[in-house]
Amino acid sequence: MKSAIDFATDLHTRIFGVLEQLGDSWLLGLIARFAFAAVLWGYFLNSAKTKVGDGLIGFFSISSGAYYQIALPAVEAAGGDVDAVSFFPWGLIVFMGTYAEFLLPLLIVVGLFSRLAALGMIGFIAVQTFVDITVHQIGAESIGALFDRFPDSIIADQRLLWIVPLTVIAIKGPGLLSVDALLSRCRPHSAPYVAA
Repeated sequence: MKSAIDFATDLHTRIFGVLEQLGDSWLLGLIARFAFAAVLWGYFLNSAKTKVGDGLIGFFSISSGAYYQIALPAVEAAGGDVDAVSFFPWGLIVFMGTYAEFLLPLLIVVGLFSRLAALGMIGFIAVQTFVDITVHQIGAESIGALFDRFPDSIIADQRLLWIVPLTVIAIKGPGLLSVDALLSRCRPHSAPYVAA
């Protein structure tokens, strides 16, 4: 006769084993992409919009605000004249950072090149954090600390939570409900899409 602990352990293993098998190839990636879209896509889209001009034509024009947000030390060294900032490396960094902020989140949401886009966003968030701390000199109270009892710091707590769904996507993939999975199924002679 089984003990109550053995019975509970077996029941737990059977129930969650079935759930894990049912959702393993599609659920984690979908949930991670949904969380990213629901919480962060609007944030990154609005942030990216501040770095380009207005309207469709303005989209192809980097605003001076982008230089102040991304490359403030270079702008200050140029006496506040954005046009005097050299293209290499600063203009290139601003250009790539601006359009990466539009492109990478979109790729994650639709599930296209998702793993690379997730890794790119993790790098983007790392650079964003570095710039916020070193250039914009966010104070220690906003930076916060991990493993303290306050879960509301802008940098340590919030950005760690941003990186979690991106890490899931990078490791497990976007799931079967993605453009990546669709393209994998459409390619002749390719192995079927496997999330992990």
